[in-house]
Amino acid sequence: MLKDYLRLHFIVLLWGFTAILGKLISLPPVELVFWRTLLASVGLAVLLMVRGQGWQMPLGSALRLLSVGVLVAIHWITFFLAARLSSVSVCLAGLATLALWASLLEPLLLWRRVRGYEVGLGLLTMVGLYLVSQAELDQLLGLSVAILSAGLSALFSVLNSKLVKQHSPLRLTFYEMMGACLAIVVFLPIYGRYFTAGAGLHLAPAPLDWLWLFVLAGACTVYAFSSSVELMKRLSAFVINLTINLEPVYGIGLAVLIFGQQEKMSGGFYLGIVVIFFSVLIHPVLDQWNQRRQRKPEPMEAVL
Repeated sequence: MLKDYLRLHFIVLLWGFTAILGKLISLPPVELVFWRTLLASVGLAVLLMVRGQGWQMPLGSALRLLSVGVLVAIHWITFFLAARLSSVSVCLAGLATLALWASLLEPLLLWRRVRGYEVGLGLLTMVGLYLVSQAELDQLLGLSVAILSAGLSALFSVLNSKLVKQHSPLRLTFYEMMGACLAIVVFLPIYGRYFTAGAGLHLAPAPLDWLWLFVLAGACTVYAFSSSVELMKRLSAFVINLTINLEPVYGIGLAVLIFGQQEKMSGGFYLGIVVIFFSVLIHPVLDQWNQRRQRKPEPMEAVL
């Protein structure tokens, strides 16, 4: 169990490293996500073959997964764009609102009741965001893009919570990576003509970019995902969700270590971060408490 816990934290550490890789890779966000999804698709295809799993599925199901991949592409593009428009720390502060977005989207898309404690935690998260935004006014655009990226991530996560019951997680991710890659391929001509200020596409990675791209696609995407799916068979959902919520914490810590003074923020920023992280970390604890309360039989039922 100790090895599983350490492995889970290592996976979350890799996910926290992605925003830093977005800074280290010289490619613009759209071209960066194109290479990430292309390399990840190839890696997942190899993994499916090694594990003896085919990727055939009905056309309707394939189209649904490919369409979710479009959301994944937009999420990653806005995520890396936020890291370029602001610091890594501010980008990850915006990403930490994912739990807030999920609490808003799940009742709408899954037709479940609104939970009172989620509303309270959402309001607390907004207080933290206000403190962060007031402390770093010069990075407000990057923070706003990061919050939008978190909303997109929550949207496809909610959709995946239904789709994963119908498809193998590995096959599901392969189709979503393919959908993301194909969406960018279709978008590239428009992007190159209207969104690059006449500079055109920048699809050729620098020599050092290749190293970071393989780390991003291989370690942070293919390895991290396949390993997390394996750990889900042995660790509880509570432990996994609580640990994944530490991703922004690890990311901000790594950013300070790697970029130094560039990532040093004001006291108001860190106060806001503490408020956001408290709401994020306490969320799965309250979820588990709520599930236990619902399972607990009424006194009369217990007697019967």
